[in-house]
Amino acid sequence: MGHAAGVARVEGRWVKYNCVMKTDFWQTTIYRYIIIGCGLFVLLTVAAMLAYPGGNFKEELTTGYDFFHNFFSDLGRIGVSGGRSNLVSAILFCIALTVAGLGLVGFFLAFRVFFLTNRVGQFLSAAGTVVGVISGLCFVGIAWAPYDLFFDIHYNLVFWAFRTFLIAVAIYAYVIFRQNAYPRSHGWVFIVFTAFLAAYMLLLTYGPEAKTDAGLVIQATGQKIIAYVSILSVMAQSWLAYKFQVAKAV
Repeated sequence: MGHAAGVARVEGRWVKYNCVMKTDFWQTTIYRYIIIGCGLFVLLTVAAMLAYPGGNFKEELTTGYDFFHNFFSDLGRIGVSGGRSNLVSAILFCIALTVAGLGLVGFFLAFRVFFLTNRVGQFLSAAGTVVGVISGLCFVGIAWAPYDLFFDIHYNLVFWAFRTFLIAVAIYAYVIFRQNAYPRSHGWVFIVFTAFLAAYMLLLTYGPEAKTDAGLVIQATGQKIIAYVSILSVMAQSWLAYKFQVAKAV
């Protein structure tokens, strides 16, 4: 009887160990892919900028990509003036933003696992993840709805992608600081990122219109700053989560 009970305890621990290891494996795997995807986004968007033939929101007869006068969305345009092909740039941009959007979906699904220790954490992390997944899917939609063909859809997707991103990150910034399962110091990444996203939403909503020269520079530059800050923030949090998960599993 004692032997059977001992075997049962060992088997129970083994099953629990396997469950933990499986959870750790899929989380760490997702974080690795996200880190790679973030790096890929930077490389692909830079390559798309180099391949871009020219033209911006105000002037079609420009040459090449201007960091201060072109939006990211210009890279995904199907057509540019003068019969020039934008196929290479559009493909690179579409791949980059699709990878980033799907990476965001994966991040919020994996990150929630840290905050399931109590009901409040479960509820808030579920809300943050749902909103975060919506944001990721909006970014994927932006990639597949070029603004020269679907302007209204494209604009609305941009607006909702960043709005939902702000809500999701703000929720998780709060959740991180109200629990003990995940290092609170890592929450500062999202605190700073929340401030950046909030500032960009104010710029997008109340800032100068891109129809003016100054407005174009401010809006185009601000968009690229928040895009790369977003990539850096998610990449940093994924790296911190990855290291914490690996250390916890040892």
